[in-house]
Amino acid sequence: MSHQKARFATRVAVIALAMGSVAATAQTVPAGEAPQASEGIQDIVVTARRTSESLQKTPISITALDSRALERINIQAVDKLGQVAPNLVISQQSSSLSAASINIRGIGQTDPSLGLDTAVGIYLDGVYVARSAGSIFDLVDIERIEVLRGPQGTLFGRNTTGGAIQIVSKKPADIFGVTVKGGYGSRNNMFGRVRVDSGEFGESGISASGSYYHRQRDGYFNNRLTPSSKDPGSLNVDAFAIGLKGDFGAFKVNYGFDYDDRTGAPGFFQTVALSPAAQAYYSRSASNGGAPLQFVGPDTRLNSGLQQPGGPGNTYTSHTRSQGHTLTAEYEFSPAFTVKSITGYRKLLLENVLGLSGQGDLKGLVLDFTSPTLTSVQSVTPYNGYNSPQKQKQFSEELQLLGKAGDFSYVLGGYYFREKVSEANNQTLTLVLAPSALPFLGFPGAVADALTAQGIDLIGFNTSPLAAYSQVSKSYAAFGQVSWKPQALDEKFELTGGIRYTEDRKSIFLQNTNGGVSTIVGPARGKVKNTNTSYVGSVSYQLSNDALVYAKLSTGYKSGGFNPRADTLNSFAPEKLVSYEGGAKLDLLDRRLRINAAAFLSKYDDLQVPQFAAGSGGASTLLVNAGKAEFKGVELEITAIPARGLVLSGSMGYTDPKYKSFLFLNPNTNTVSDIAANARFPNVAKFNSNLAADYTFEPMAIGTLSARVSYAYRSHVYFYPNDAVNPYQQDVDSPATNTVDARIALSDIAVGGRAKGEISLVGENLLNEDQVLYGIDFGSLGFGGKFYSEPRRVSVEFKLSF
Repeated sequence: MSHQKARFATRVAVIALAMGSVAATAQTVPAGEAPQASEGIQDIVVTARRTSESLQKTPISITALDSRALERINIQAVDKLGQVAPNLVISQQSSSLSAASINIRGIGQTDPSLGLDTAVGIYLDGVYVARSAGSIFDLVDIERIEVLRGPQGTLFGRNTTGGAIQIVSKKPADIFGVTVKGGYGSRNNMFGRVRVDSGEFGESGISASGSYYHRQRDGYFNNRLTPSSKDPGSLNVDAFAIGLKGDFGAFKVNYGFDYDDRTGAPGFFQTVALSPAAQAYYSRSASNGGAPLQFVGPDTRLNSGLQQPGGPGNTYTSHTRSQGHTLTAEYEFSPAFTVKSITGYRKLLLENVLGLSGQGDLKGLVLDFTSPTLTSVQSVTPYNGYNSPQKQKQFSEELQLLGKAGDFSYVLGGYYFREKVSEANNQTLTLVLAPSALPFLGFPGAVADALTAQGIDLIGFNTSPLAAYSQVSKSYAAFGQVSWKPQALDEKFELTGGIRYTEDRKSIFLQNTNGGVSTIVGPARGKVKNTNTSYVGSVSYQLSNDALVYAKLSTGYKSGGFNPRADTLNSFAPEKLVSYEGGAKLDLLDRRLRINAAAFLSKYDDLQVPQFAAGSGGASTLLVNAGKAEFKGVELEITAIPARGLVLSGSMGYTDPKYKSFLFLNPNTNTVSDIAANARFPNVAKFNSNLAADYTFEPMAIGTLSARVSYAYRSHVYFYPNDAVNPYQQDVDSPATNTVDARIALSDIAVGGRAKGEISLVGENLLNEDQVLYGIDFGSLGFGGKFYSEPRRVSVEFKLSF
């Protein structure tokens, strides 16, 4: 048995022993009556407007998934939400185990740099998770996920121009209970999870919960240099969560701690494009005693080969550790007035092996001034390195005043946020040059002449630039939102208005070097201050108890700042938008048919667009304010119960973006031109959809059998806006994806006493489609590549509840 399998078996044994010690106590708790099953579609309570209200009565375009839906769909991390929510695209980033590009309605942020803000806010129990580099974490114990589409600038604040994702964890239960779940599947994909609820301690009003989760898998690309446990795509996760709840009548308090530690080898980054010079140069590696060049073009997926290490000590694996504390306290002075505080502290550490060469140990002829011939054969690489350490710490405090006065309800509040980030990206790369190009890099012309005289047509130049910086951000905000729902109209009509003032301050210290020599041109330190006033206005009308129509006008703001990996203090302005939205939420046929629809038009000024840059100083993404753009589209979600036990659901999202102006400064000619007609929108899928069928059979003596099958489609995605800067755009793109998943489960299996069991068979990506997760065009470095998602996977899972 391998070391990792033995470790997993030990953990399962510990969980089993813990179960044995608590099972007798668990079975003595009287079983409560099971809730009566409803023939209609159940509603979900959401907090999209900072107060608890019905999903169907909230005038916002929302996808909400409760814990049962998350389990049926088998959502273990945030990245799978893109398969079920309209106009949501989530792309896992290369080289990282936890970074993602998240777009809602075409707006997002593709660079996971700790110094750049997102356009889609992620909130865990009301606390803003500031960095997309830490947005993929395992969902250990989740009660509900809400995807809010469109700007949420009033109640959620800055950096939600695209929308927000709210993750709500399960709070400690009032009665004792234990749940254990585990599974095993393809490529030694194993997981185990245990949750223990203490129940209320006597009559103290205090209860607690604890959860532990472990997941591991082998890689899905056979790197002939490593064991399968360290192959690209391998993963090992340990996560746990602790919850404390105090209910003291008018005063309620909840504390939560979450911890996620993951180690693994990022997916194999396959070279799919090479310039003629790069292909000719690296093709000589084998004859120089190095590994052969791995290059089969953009249309063939490699499943086996060589992947060189990227970190110190021949490290093949990356590491991410995120953790956070949340303290929520509220006091109800009266049924009409409550004060609420949300305090959060989070930390993030990333140690990423870049591994973006997609090659073994290549050998090439390089410039070497210690050699009499000025050349020697050395290890060369298109691009590699170790981005470590990356550190982030954040503290936030939000105070809310919630209340009602006659026909009016309101939310007033203040917000403070402070964050410190730092990054040290240790890069290694080889510039492939004709000797005649050396004088342009500052080398004497005599060097070029000497190489040409030796008949050398291509020479490599090894360089090791360091992209390092530190940044401090502070944000202050005050907000308020008031809704008027007159009793004279039976509270069917609602008029809402809100406003938020934000002040952001950022300071940065650039420390980029090349060979130990600073590459910073001009000042290395800079400060910037931005202010914004966002507002929202909406009107809704309840046509009947089961039919709501609404219209909304809202604005959003994404803060400005500095490009952290630039060689100068390169700043960009805030991004602002005005959004118009109209929608309807309908429950028909005695709640057997639900139709939620929305249409939107968003107008952006100073839209922040990523522009990739690569050269002797390494690779980075620079944000530029492209100018003006419009996004329009629709969302539709339908759920139907045509027969007892059968639930059909479907969703679709369509986004049609268009640049009104995109001013581009050509670095070669130093001229500015408007490329709006040809520019692309990065990481935007114009269309995505989902279809699913769930069927629950009549209960049997052994349990209840259910089955689910789903199909998700996402249209073609480009990753860069400008083909002139990224010549391999067409090669590193992500073609349309078709994902078929299925699940068969036997639940409510009587185990003894109150204990219930469940066993299920789960299949994902059953078509075994080669799906591109992300692509990078290194442009001037002469190559591009992309990495793929995990192939078809099948697993068997079990669950025990006491």
